[in-house]
Amino acid sequence: MSETLYESNIEGLPLLFRGKVRDVYDAGDALLVVTSDRLSAFDVVLPTPIPDKGRVLNSLSLFWFERTRHLVDNHLLDRRLEDVVPPAWVERLRDRSQIVRKAKPLPIEAVVRGYLVGSGWEEYRKHGTVCGESLPAGLRQADRLPQVLFTPSTKAPQGEHDQNISFKEAEKLLSPSLAARVRDLSLALYNFGAAHAEQRGIIFADTKFEFGLLGDEVILIDEVMTPDSSRFWPQDEYRPGTSPPSFDKQFVRDYLTQIGWKKEPPAPELPAEVVRKTSEKYREALKRLTS
Repeated sequence: MSETLYESNIEGLPLLFRGKVRDVYDAGDALLVVTSDRLSAFDVVLPTPIPDKGRVLNSLSLFWFERTRHLVDNHLLDRRLEDVVPPAWVERLRDRSQIVRKAKPLPIEAVVRGYLVGSGWEEYRKHGTVCGESLPAGLRQADRLPQVLFTPSTKAPQGEHDQNISFKEAEKLLSPSLAARVRDLSLALYNFGAAHAEQRGIIFADTKFEFGLLGDEVILIDEVMTPDSSRFWPQDEYRPGTSPPSFDKQFVRDYLTQIGWKKEPPAPELPAEVVRKTSEKYREALKRLTS
């Protein structure tokens, strides 16, 4: 396994904020976004880094950014890392950083669901709905939804849980026209990613996107269709009615649920075997989707 990076502290660059996974620095007229090996589960950052995770997330995001430009522009700038960071940091950040435009992030998570799983499954079991959308009776865990759903959520501070909101609430936070634009872009991106994944033996169950504004233009920011922001299932092992095997952090979520963690800080350390398998799953996702 390669060297891990839990936190970056780059001399000479102001740290704007440290998110659940990414460290963001002010680089003058641009931002430097460093993807660490931190992992969050249930909106809590775990103390154990996952080797290669940051490189996988960054590489896969770059892959999707390049292939979705026909749908929406994104935040990437064509800048050399050497021109932004001190020499001692160049190689450490080579495969885990992006130099990006300073967009104004929108205050919602753009969640898209193609299958009945996670919090959507829990809500459906109780109320027959997903984020307030009524669904037919008799659906099983991990069933394909009758139609792909756009289900936005709030952006909660670190350590707190995101809250699902209705489309009308998203319209209030944005505007009716901007909310519709975000919805349409999110569905188009998901459908593009799902078609690509299907060709490589992967079911793309759900994901979340983040968008920002450059003036009046909506652009794609943060990460795109990664094992952190999405659920990826191997087609040959997919069985509705159970939680499918995955190439994402669901493996960690399942472990934390199994040991009875209450989903509140502080999070427990992960055992070596869980770390190893999680790292393997992330690398396998990158390999399958990009090779």
